[in-house]
Amino acid sequence: MPNIKILTESDLKRAIQLDLAVINCIESAFIALAKGDVVMPPILSMAIEAHNGEVDVKTAYVPGIDSFAIKMSPGFFDNPTIGLPSTSGLMVLFSAKTGVLEALLLDNGYLTDIRTAAAGAVAARHLSRDDSRKACVIGAGAQGALQLKALCLVRPIEQAAIWARDPSKAKALAKRLTKELDINVTAAQDISNAVTEADIIVTTTPASTPLIMANWLRPGQHITAMGSDQHHKNELQSECLVRANLYVPDRQSQTEKLGELHHALNDGLIDSNKIFPELGNIVAGLTTGRRSADDITICDLTGTGVQDTAIATLALQCAESSGAGTQFNN
Repeated sequence: MPNIKILTESDLKRAIQLDLAVINCIESAFIALAKGDVVMPPILSMAIEAHNGEVDVKTAYVPGIDSFAIKMSPGFFDNPTIGLPSTSGLMVLFSAKTGVLEALLLDNGYLTDIRTAAAGAVAARHLSRDDSRKACVIGAGAQGALQLKALCLVRPIEQAAIWARDPSKAKALAKRLTKELDINVTAAQDISNAVTEADIIVTTTPASTPLIMANWLRPGQHITAMGSDQHHKNELQSECLVRANLYVPDRQSQTEKLGELHHALNDGLIDSNKIFPELGNIVAGLTTGRRSADDITICDLTGTGVQDTAIATLALQCAESSGAGTQFNN
């Protein structure tokens, strides 16, 4: 049997970082998904309610990519109270030609974090106004920081506000990102004002009740909602989707069950037979996205297996180029 490459989180962080190459990789994955040749089964999801936890398993075969990944991603949201991160996990990479195991990516959720941030950048690149300069990030965790960093790579962001349930975390993150990004980042005390004043809003929380109200939105805004990836999670009031000129799911079959669309359907605000343009179709130029500077656009990201195969394959390529990792003789 061929040798297996083992890559730790530190190996992967040295080999691959959130940059335009990663964003373009994820963008290409969405284009592949739009072409219809991708094999991507439904998400295998298990809730562990007794410990405020969940585990998702995602995968996809993408024609043209020589490998496919199976990603196991736990999220246990009480972990910060005991000094542990909320997310962890790993990816396993197999040959798409033979099924032989090629690599174990022991990333502890790192690759998921950067591919999720990259997906947010793809959404902003194709749905927000080109001149968007003010951002609002809801949530002060790792994903909140990464989403703002990714956003700054695709839009001329000059100032940002961060709102979190814990104001001290928002303040600390704002201070850190002001230095790292060289823009004015502040901690918002009033979530409604922060949302209303922003050109781009990104929600990054595991909230189970809406944080953003429809009457806060104004013409020209774009929202990327990426926290609602389980049936009980909900960051946007359902009326937001009705008020928007354009609602875009990453995969409608997923957002109908897990995303913000799930709640709007349950509330009877959207016709269950309505078909929405998926992000990949807009990226590929198969469907029109934003039509005017006054449009309100919403992108509902639940995370797709095609992103995991794309980022895992890119990570292995980068690691091999840099000599990172350990070769295991099987």
